[in-house]
Parts: sequence; C-alpha cells; structure tokens
Amino acid sequence: MPASRMPAGSMALAGPLLPVLLLLLGRPGRGAPGQGAGTWSRFARLPYPQDQLFLHDTFPDGFLWGAGSAAYQTEGGWRQGGKGASVWDTFAHRPATPPEAAPSGPVGGDVASDSYNNLFRDVEGLRRLGVSHYRFSLSWSRLLPNGTAPANPAGLAHYRRLLLRLQELGVEPVVTLYHWDLPQALQDAFGGWASPVLPQLFHDYAELCFRHFGGQVRYWLTMDNPYVVAWHGYGTGRLPPGVQGGSRLGYLAGHHLLQAHAKVWHLYNDRFRPTQRGKVSIALGSHWIKPQRMTEKNIKECQKSLDFVLGWFAKPIFIDGDYPESMKSNLSSLLPEFSEVEKEYIKGTADFFALSFGATLSFQLLDSHMKFQQLESISLRQLLYWINSEYNNPKIFIVENGWFVSGTTKRDDAKYIYYLKKFIMETLKAIRYDGVHVFGYTVWSLLDGFEWHRGYSIRRGLFYVDFQSHDKKLMPKSSVLFYQKLIEKNGFPPLPENQPIEGVFPCGFAWGVVDNYIQVDTTPTQFLDSSVYVWDVHQTKKLIKVDGVYTSKRKRHCVDFAAIRLQISLLQEMHVTHFHFSLKWSLMLPLGNLSLINHTLVHYYQCFASELLRVNITPVVALWQPMMDNQELPVSLAKYGGWENTETVQAFVEYARFCFTSFGDHVKFWITMNEPSVKNLTYTAGHNLLKAHAKVWHLYDKEFRRTQKGKISIALQADWVEPACPFSRNDQEVADRILEFDIGWLAEPIFGNGDYPEVMRAWLHRINSVDLYNFHLPYFSEDEKNLIQGSFDFFALSHYTTTLVGSEKEDAVKYDHYLEVQMINDITWLHSPSRAAVVPWGLRKLLIWVKSKYGDVPIYVMANGIDDGQNMVHDKLRVYYIQNYINEALKAYTLDAVNLQGYFVYSFNDKTAPKYGLYSYTANQYEPKPSMKHYREIIDNNGFPGPETPELLCPEEVASCAECHFFRTRKSLLAFISFIFVAFIVTIFFITYYSKRVERRYK
Repeated sequence: MPASRMPAGSMALAGPLLPVLLLLLGRPGRGAPGQGAGTWSRFARLPYPQDQLFLHDTFPDGFLWGAGSAAYQTEGGWRQGGKGASVWDTFAHRPATPPEAAPSGPVGGDVASDSYNNLFRDVEGLRRLGVSHYRFSLSWSRLLPNGTAPANPAGLAHYRRLLLRLQELGVEPVVTLYHWDLPQALQDAFGGWASPVLPQLFHDYAELCFRHFGGQVRYWLTMDNPYVVAWHGYGTGRLPPGVQGGSRLGYLAGHHLLQAHAKVWHLYNDRFRPTQRGKVSIALGSHWIKPQRMTEKNIKECQKSLDFVLGWFAKPIFIDGDYPESMKSNLSSLLPEFSEVEKEYIKGTADFFALSFGATLSFQLLDSHMKFQQLESISLRQLLYWINSEYNNPKIFIVENGWFVSGTTKRDDAKYIYYLKKFIMETLKAIRYDGVHVFGYTVWSLLDGFEWHRGYSIRRGLFYVDFQSHDKKLMPKSSVLFYQKLIEKNGFPPLPENQPIEGVFPCGFAWGVVDNYIQVDTTPTQFLDSSVYVWDVHQTKKLIKVDGVYTSKRKRHCVDFAAIRLQISLLQEMHVTHFHFSLKWSLMLPLGNLSLINHTLVHYYQCFASELLRVNITPVVALWQPMMDNQELPVSLAKYGGWENTETVQAFVEYARFCFTSFGDHVKFWITMNEPSVKNLTYTAGHNLLKAHAKVWHLYDKEFRRTQKGKISIALQADWVEPACPFSRNDQEVADRILEFDIGWLAEPIFGNGDYPEVMRAWLHRINSVDLYNFHLPYFSEDEKNLIQGSFDFFALSHYTTTLVGSEKEDAVKYDHYLEVQMINDITWLHSPSRAAVVPWGLRKLLIWVKSKYGDVPIYVMANGIDDGQNMVHDKLRVYYIQNYINEALKAYTLDAVNLQGYFVYSFNDKTAPKYGLYSYTANQYEPKPSMKHYREIIDNNGFPGPETPELLCPEEVASCAECHFFRTRKSLLAFISFIFVAFIVTIFFITYYSKRVERRYK
C-alpha cells in the first residue's frame, strides 16, 4: 500500500510495528559472558529513524519511581550526635582542595544540605514528588563511630525516625549500607579496604543494620559503585582515602569489596531473609562505550572496557564467581585469584541487578586507559541491553541515574530535565522494544548536595538548596514538576496532539519546491552561431570555420537553453504546482542601476518563467535573497555599506521596477526579500530594508497590480522558539523575547502596527541603561509607519527547526549575553547530520502564533527542509521530516483554522543546495531521492486522506495519473501532431479521389 494511501497514523513511523522489527533483529536469549558483544551490531541495524523517535508509552504497572541521596553528600552534622569521622571528612579537610572542586560553598560535607537536622523537610520533598521509593545510605561512622561496636544510640534513633516517617507516607526505603564514607578509624587501624580484615568488619556492621532496621526495609544495597572505591580510593588516590597504591592495590581493594559484599548477602540470606523477606544486591556503576569504527577489533575493545569497569564486579556476582577472562588475560599477576570455594561463595550473591549510571562515573571518574581507545557514550538503553545479554537476563533496578547543572544554576534546570527525559525514555525503550526487565528507576538526586570530587561546582538535585543560607530550605526546581508529572502518568502516554491526523488541504493549495537560485546556463546553442563551417572529410575529420562568411542571425528562442528544459522536466516529475526561486540582482544589474543590464540573463529568466507556465507550474520569484558574497548585492552598493546606506533603498526600488516590467507578464507571485537574516542585520540596515520592501510593495500596488494581477509580500525566516522549562515564567519570557527579536523585528512593522515590537524597545532601553551598551533602534516617522504598515498580500515564512531557550546561564558557548538567553538542546529529539533538530510540532505552534499576532492573514510556508548524509539511509530522515511537518501544517489548517494556502519543500536539488535536495546530483546526473517520490504522493493526495475523509471536488481538477500528466503538459505538441494527422488524412483522401477520377476518364 503506497504511503500516501495509508492511514495518517501509519507514517507516524510505525509505532506498533517497531517492536516486531526489533524482535526480528533479536532480543537476548539466555545470557552468558561475551554475548553482550552483539549489542553494538544490533543497534547499528535498528530501523532509522523509527528507533530514534520519541516513544509515547507508559511503564509496566507497578513500576517503581524514586529518588536518592547519599549520607555524606547531604546529611552534614559531621560533629553532631556522636558521629565519628569518615575518610571523606578527613579528605575534605586536607589543606589541598580536590582539584575539580570549586570554592563556591562550604568545605566538604560538614554541613552540606543539613539533612541530619532537616529530616522532615526531605521527606516532605518526597511526598511532593509522589515517589514510590527513596534510596538513601546509612552513615557507617554515625552508627559505629569507630567502625566497630559499640553502636551510637543517636545514630540509630536518627535512621529509625527517617524509616518511620517513610512508612507513614507509604514510601519504600531502599537502603545502602556503605556509600563511600568508610570510618576513618578503620582506615587508620587496618588500611581500609586494602586489608583482608575489612570484609568481616563490614559483615558485623551489616548485621547491626539488619537487626535494627530490617523489619522496615525490603531492598538493601551492600555498597555503592565499588569500582570508584577500589580504583580511585586505593589505586589512583584521586578520592578518599587517597591511597596512591597503583593498579595492584586497586585490584586488591576490589577483591576485598567483593568478599565483603558476599559475606553480607549470605548473612542476610541465612539469618534475616526468612523473617524480613527482603532483597539484597550491590549498586554497580558503569559507563557506556562505542567503537571508533564498527570493526570486530574495536568491538572487542569496547567489550573489554565494560569488563574492566562493570564486569570486574558483575561477572563474579552474576555469573561464576570469577573475574572476566579479558581482565585475567591482560592483568596476569596484578589481579588476585579466588579459590574454587570463594567462587562458589560469591556467585549468585544478588537478588537483582542494581545499576548506577550517570555523571559520577561517565565522563568523570572513568580512567582514560579503560576506554581502550574507544568512544565514551551516554546510551543507557544500550547498556541495559548489554547487561541483559551478558548476565543472564537479570531483573534490573536503576538505583542511580541523572545528570548535573552548573553550581550557579538555581531553579530552572532545563539541561537536567532533558538528560532525565533521555534516560527515562531509553529505559522505556529497553523495556518495550528490547525485552529488558527493568522494574524500578531512581533519579539522582533528591536535593542538591556535596558532589564528591566536584564539590559544589555542580548541582544534581531536584530540589534547590542555598548552601549559604542558615535554614537550608528546599525549593523545587523545574525538574520537580517534570518528574512529578511523569510519575503521575507512569511515563509518556500518547496524547491527541502527538497523533497524526487524516484530511486534505483546500482546493488550489500551493504545493511547491524551492531553489535559492536556479541553475543558470546561458551557453548559446549551435543554432545561434551565424558562422559557416566546412567539414574536412579527408584529413582532420573536423569542422573548419570559413572566415568572413556568415549567415543571417536568427532570433533567440527559449528552446536554445538546454538547462531550462532539464530543470522543467524534473519539476514536472515532482507534480508541484509552484516553484520558488530568487533572482540575482548582482548579475542582472552589475552596477546596481540600469546603466548596465545583463540582457542574456534577463532573457534566461523570462524563458524560465514562461516555460514554467507552459507546464502549469506557477513561478514564485524573489527579488533579493542574501547570500555570502556581498549579501547578493551589486558590488557598487555593497562597497558603500549595502543596506546601511539609504541609496540602496532607492536602487532596490528601481531594480524592482525593472523586474516587474521585464517579468511581470509571467510572474504573478512576488517576494520582495527572501529570508533576510536578522542575525546579520544591524538595526539601521533592518530599518532601511523595511522601507525598501514597503516602497516596492506600493510600487507594485500602484503601477503594476491592475494590469499584471499578481500578489507580493516579504518572506521571513521563522524558526520556532520554545521555553526550555515549560513550567518556568522566566523561560517563557525569554522565548517571547527571542520570537520578537527574530521574527517580530521585521514582521510587526509590516503585519502589525507599523512600528517595532515594544518588547524590543523596552529590552534595548534596559540593557543600554544597565549594561552600558549602545544599541540604537531607529524610529519611523508617521509617514513611514503608514507606508510600511499593511505592505503585504500574504505572510510568507521559512521554517526549518525549533530551538529551546532558557533564562539560566548554563553553557557559556551557547549563551547570548546580549539577549540573556541560554540555548538548550533536547537530546531526545531527532537531529540531522548538521545537528538541526527535527521538531514537527514547532511548525504548528509557529503558525498558531502568527495567526494570534497578525490575524487571519493568508500564510505560505515558503521553505521547509532538512539536510541529509551522503547515503540514502539518511534520506529516510527527510521522508519522516516531510511527512510529519506537512501533517502538522494540516493540523494547523484543520484544527486551528490557520489560513494556510501553500507549502514548499526546501530544496529542489543537491547541486544548488548540497545535502538538502529532493534530487541527488552526481556525475552530471539528477536522480530522484525516495523523499521526492514521497512528497509527490502527498501532493497527488492533496494531504493525507483517510477512509472517513470526504471527497474534495475541486474545479478543473486534473487527474494525477502519469499518462494524463504526459498529455496535459504537452498540449502544443499534441495539437501539432493532430494537425499533421488531419492533413495526412485529407491528403490521402484527395489523392484517392483524384486517382479514381483519372481512371474513370481513361476508361
């Protein structure tokens, strides 16, 4: 069934069919070490772009949603309630501050978020979120100040209060026994995890916790991310206790951590599980890695990278009690060995797979040599699939996931939201598409705190904490509202506005394509050469010109331009009704005035327009479009300031008069200026440009409209701008401001009140007075306002993408100090090879915005397109782009009553707009891409008709079959053939008639 005949929902790219396609590609069977290596090739074969689209679906019933924190990061109270010192207390108080930490907050975790004194404050935050569980850690040194008995009653009472309050709210506790804060006494006495004594001491500590708290806890985690503790605590010394013992000591510490975990699991399994009925695991952190190139060698290196970080601890626990083969073969004597008894003891000591994935390990604490020269990535979905394949399909609980924002960011944490959205989306896809059993998700973290080696230079909390304040109130960030709504909906359920619609556009809808500048080839054909030639048949076999002998010159004809015939035939093949291109002012009038006219080019344009009309394609012609070289102005004008110079205004008027006179008989659809770039305009240049447009519009209206019966307007580039935090008033104000500067600057004087937007004037006044800028926005006289206001026949816009903007400065590279706006990227959006975001709903929002500001004005989308890569795979993105942007345009027309009258795809071909064309161009040959054929089907259907769509009867409707199109576009040829045929029949008749008369006469 052709795509154009499919129901509208089917090209929303096969939501229901995608899981089937993924099943055909294979879900992991029973896992085993090494099977994860198939992950990279599997994900390289997934259907594009369907697999990368946002998945509107919900998580399984009973899915666990939570938030987490760690004792040292948030508790504070380091000298309160009898707490002993931890290795982090000692490390943070050293004279040398950790190199990555910024001195923008208190020292270490001495006070941090002060959760020790604000227990009910934190729990209230949980209640507001509506989470099902809360992951937190117990401070070993608060419960056992010296690391061993006796226990601290104040510490026991603190955690009892927390567990009781969680129970009252119905929030499930997920409790970590050890989150990096080893009692300093154990480090001093035994050397910490470098000592074989530690596993038994950890066992004793765990026994205390199970005994006192086990009745209220169903999920236990023995420790968090042992890789970080072992490698950076005892190998590199980058983190507490800061022992620079090298690889050997790092691997020894890891050995003891594994033994300690196994001891605690068996303790719970043997003594506490029968009565407490809980589950015990270990939180393992991991990165994700992708090959530099998809070669077998690189994939093996990626597999090795995961073995050395995650597999170091996961394989002994989840498979066979022993280290990965890649570690054993590469590290030889550096890696300790387990006895057979130890292997059996360690194997299977986890009731679920607890995964930590995010900013702490990825891109920060992963040693570069453990990447094995491959590329680190943040694909949670692929990691989940790898774990599923490698470790025998375990039940996975994501116990830590999130990202970070700058330490200076307050409450509009857009960057954090979009990373969270990406990770949760990937988790959902892993469940729905890949068959991975994930049963819970924990965002990190509940509130801002001390961020380990990064200190207070970053923030990871859902709730903002002012570390300089005394009361440390929790203030919800925008991410709180995002996560809260997500929990309420249990994911991203399909919404009506996300669904494609069926329907058709009105009769006479303009279906077009754009070519910024048509291919101009004015090379004369041989028939225009008046010279006489002799063919040297005996020697050179070439034509030899006879000097001094000429034939009479004939008049030029449009058929002399072969390039025109080719371009017209390609446009006919597309079935478009309109073709939009720009004239070259700088070539037609090289001196900027009528003193020198390129008559050959003028004739070429005349022929092109007339040939378009001959095949029923309406030419849409722009007088000027800025390009790189002198902004496509004649050199004489560009040299003296271009649009900064008022003389350019009058020159443009005279140029327009010449064009209306020369081409007006063929062109009825004019654009004065196509996509003037506000990014490159000064306020003075914009001022003159508006006056030039208005004068040209009035020129046409007064002198040419009555006889030529055309229409004219300006075409503005209009990408949509969306507030990065949809719940933030500040971000909404920023978005409104950018729309006025990007679109309203030129649109408001023409389509609005004749003057610049008030938002622009107010903002420029503010920054000029506060920041000592000197940006002057000129004023129009009353006559000029009257001249400019209403100088349009329609609203023409070019739209390509949507941008997110925020008010909080997060990334200096993408921050605009002048407009005080932060550009944000939603990493769940599809992106083209040039990183242009594919956001179809942005077009609908833009069209609604234009209608709301400027009334029921006729609107044409004059350009809409996306770039692709070098191979045909990427043209699938353009197929998706065209399909869904046009469908959003249909929603605007059908559901929002936008007066939309035309849609043009950008661009015609790759020769004039590389990577954007509907036709590829190689070796002097044009080839239609799949996207061209798809666009043609939409044109032939006039939209997306469905079974319930009423038939649209348009006057003089022409059949869309190829045969009909052939005859329709060759009327002159058919008339000539008909004449010849009739003449032939008449001739035969007369010959026969007179032959018979002659015969009778002789008889």
